[in-house]
Amino acid sequence: MKHVTLSLCLLPVLVSACAGSGADYTPILDGPRTAAFQSDLSACQALARDQRQFDQETAGAAVLGAGAGALLGAADDDADAAGGAIAGALVGGVASAVNASERREAIVVECLRGRGHRVVG
Repeated sequence: MKHVTLSLCLLPVLVSACAGSGADYTPILDGPRTAAFQSDLSACQALARDQRQFDQETAGAAVLGAGAGALLGAADDDADAAGGAIAGALVGGVASAVNASERREAIVVECLRGRGHRVVG
């Protein structure tokens, strides 16, 4: 039971570690950087970091994954509900955190394009 509690306590730490990674993205430009690029990049990265709904979606995915994992673990003769819940929470949380990171990266790219920078990726 200690492993279950420890794993569930570590899940928010793992998920929050991924929360800002996409917002820190520095894209590739087609051509030279303008004088305004660095300030625009900082503003766009801040905009991407401020999208807290992604964090809420990640937490929700972890909870749904835990519920599904617990049901599957309880239904499997060789597994237990707690182990299934942990596995489901990790899979759901990590998958959603990766998606949130990609969405934050896309915000940085689109924001810079909107400010006139020739972003290619």
